[in-house]
Amino acid sequence: MTRLRDATVADVAAVAELIRALADYEHLSHEVAWDHRRTGRLALRAGSSARVVLAEPADAPGVVAGMAIWFPTYSTFLGRPGIWLEDLFVRPEHRGKGLGRALLEHLFERAGGGRVEWAVLDWNAPSIAFYESLGARPLDEWTTFRWRPGP
Repeated sequence: MTRLRDATVADVAAVAELIRALADYEHLSHEVAWDHRRTGRLALRAGSSARVVLAEPADAPGVVAGMAIWFPTYSTFLGRPGIWLEDLFVRPEHRGKGLGRALLEHLFERAGGGRVEWAVLDWNAPSIAFYESLGARPLDEWTTFRWRPGP
């Protein structure tokens, strides 16, 4: 059985390693500015808006094989809280063991009946197929914007 647990400050190095592995997978390593000594401790301290759930597979207890980084949201249309899933990542050697599904189901439970939303790169066919196999659907009618003022 997959073990899921909330990350703590003691998990900073493991989370940083998973973030780098995710960035490598997405061909975005050049964009990682996450400093595990400064940013990691802020992100994982109690009361942070960012939350991290770690997954340890049944066949490798104590091994951090996956993560979900998320934060709470609120839907004005539904009138209830939800979750934005910032990152979901399972190490390639641990895929197909139910860790990704367990992480998503855990977030759905935490959303308390609200919705869980996320973005996926349009070239990432394996992830899209996985999400669709769970019943998730793309929201093609929405366009994602990003604004980062300054240099």
